[in-house]
Amino acid sequence: MEEASAPLLSDERARGAGSAGASPVLAVSMRQITKRFPGVLANDRVDFEAEAGEVHALLGENGAGKTTLMNVLTGLYRPDSGEVRVNGEPVTFHAPRDALHAGIGMVHQHFRLVETLTVAENLMLGWHTPRVWLGTRVGRRQVQEVSEALQMQVDPDARIWQLSVGEQQRVEIIKAVFRGSRVLILDEPTAVLTPQ
Repeated sequence: MEEASAPLLSDERARGAGSAGASPVLAVSMRQITKRFPGVLANDRVDFEAEAGEVHALLGENGAGKTTLMNVLTGLYRPDSGEVRVNGEPVTFHAPRDALHAGIGMVHQHFRLVETLTVAENLMLGWHTPRVWLGTRVGRRQVQEVSEALQMQVDPDARIWQLSVGEQQRVEIIKAVFRGSRVLILDEPTAVLTPQ
């Protein structure tokens, strides 16, 4: 059985903190999302919502549309109809970078890491920081700061090919948080784990 999990990292603004008696603003709200592919109706008027700090698991059979729904939320796909709101504001994502700027990140089932680069280089690759910083002290320090904050230790100088699958998953999570994800989606996070 396939699963997609969307743990939400705490964000006081998204909770509506400081507003006595105010109902919390939803971190994510998806209403009536429909997504079609040629010959396939992947999502048919799907609703999903989550408050900051909540953890959700989307469960269902293979092909049920869980990953498609999360790909809509992260800007990989555009819905054919429906509305996405982040912190109460309607959003339209044209690309994953748009979703990332809105604080939504995803760790895909098949990792998106360059195996020949180091952890620090993967963290900085494609980010707005100039490429000359790749692999420098700054990148290593940033990896260490985020990994310590998440209590997920990883060696910033290790090459991806040297890491276990679990360590590579940690790198993907650290990368998403480093890039500002407040809503973190894990697509089939247990698929790469051993039974132990």
